[in-house]
Amino acid sequence: MPSNNISSKNNEELQIKSTQNTQRLAFTILAIVQSTLIFTIALITVPLPKIAIEFNLTSADLLLVLAAYGLPFSSLLLFGGRLADRFQGRRMFAVGLLIFGISSVIAGFSPTFKVLVAMRFAQGIGGALTAPAAMAVLRALFPEHSAFSRAMTTWGGVSVLGAVLGFVISGVATTWISWRWMFAIPVLVSCIGLISARTLLPAGADDSHQHRPKLDLIGAILATLGISLSSYGLILTGDHPWISSIVLFPLLTGLCLLVAFAVLERFVRDPLLPPGFIFERSRLTGLFGMFLAAVGSGVINFVLSLYLQQELGWTPLMTATAFLPFAIALIAIGQMTTHLVGRLGAIRVTSSGLFIAAIGFGLLVNIDRNTTYVMGLLPSLILVAVGTALAFSGSAVLSTMNVPQHQAGLAGGVMNTAMELGPTIGLSALMAVAATQVDAIDGYVWAFGTAAVVYTNRH
Repeated sequence: MPSNNISSKNNEELQIKSTQNTQRLAFTILAIVQSTLIFTIALITVPLPKIAIEFNLTSADLLLVLAAYGLPFSSLLLFGGRLADRFQGRRMFAVGLLIFGISSVIAGFSPTFKVLVAMRFAQGIGGALTAPAAMAVLRALFPEHSAFSRAMTTWGGVSVLGAVLGFVISGVATTWISWRWMFAIPVLVSCIGLISARTLLPAGADDSHQHRPKLDLIGAILATLGISLSSYGLILTGDHPWISSIVLFPLLTGLCLLVAFAVLERFVRDPLLPPGFIFERSRLTGLFGMFLAAVGSGVINFVLSLYLQQELGWTPLMTATAFLPFAIALIAIGQMTTHLVGRLGAIRVTSSGLFIAAIGFGLLVNIDRNTTYVMGLLPSLILVAVGTALAFSGSAVLSTMNVPQHQAGLAGGVMNTAMELGPTIGLSALMAVAATQVDAIDGYVWAFGTAAVVYTNRH
């Protein structure tokens, strides 16, 4: 009998260890996929000049190339989350990755500008289906709330790391090979994700679950059009005045549609976004923290890249290399966030991160044409990286705290929407501040200073 008890205990320990190893591997694959979805936003930024030459594009055409992925991605995340809750996370994860992977292959071989834009748009659709589905799968992978919260501390920093790596890798690829090869990474990751979906990933909520939501198609249309039109209007502020008709028409139309969406959701039986869902206190705090952290990472990447290339004359490769310490700091802090959140709590970690990032932005108000990288830029890059990494991790925990399995896809869609709207809204606002100055560097200084003030007041 003692021998049987020992054998049974050993088998139980082996089973637990095997389950933990499977969880780690599945989490790693999901994290790589999520990082790649964000990476794909940034991968086209650095090679835009070469794409413009190859296809003979105008500045308006380049804007379309940039927006073609981000608009459908951010606009369809809510609907993608509901699809994941209704049809199982793993199933929608595979469907999204299939669309994402196939469109990435075609994008890499694009013979014309129109094909490239169409495939970037298709990539965005695939990404919008995949991201919230990954969250639904992640929730099923860690059914206990405490284990899920620990996983989210790492998950929070995955997206910003993907954005930075996309920027760095695109700079290297553009310099040494061709911009077309950058699409090989999304293809490879899609293949890995699809192969792993059936063997490693849990299905998510059962199809027969009593909370399985019906699809709010009218709400989905209003939300998708509202977010896409208002986002497009904000993007256009980069080339047109805020009061111009070309900006105001999509912006105001989008906002009206979003108001109509908010009203509709109060009367439908199964709303796309239940009215009280985002107003739960911890979730609202987390979503706002996620939004601010996304603004910070977007500003540091976009504005500093302009400063380095246009004002200091750096090459794309040099600019990409300059952000390597940013990526390294993100990875290093990512190893500590689980312990920090467990010890200090998600709210303290988030607020501390925003304050640290504010210091980093504050240091950048001293830049000029004689600023050196090591003394003038590197400290700020590291501080902003540390701060945003902490804010992302804490906010991810708060945004998904106590979310039930049948709403995991919705939670993922809402969280990713906040993260995607951050750069769109935040960058538009800060670049509008920068545009008030005649000298470009003075404008960048005002943008960084404004970011520092906002972060300080919200920490």
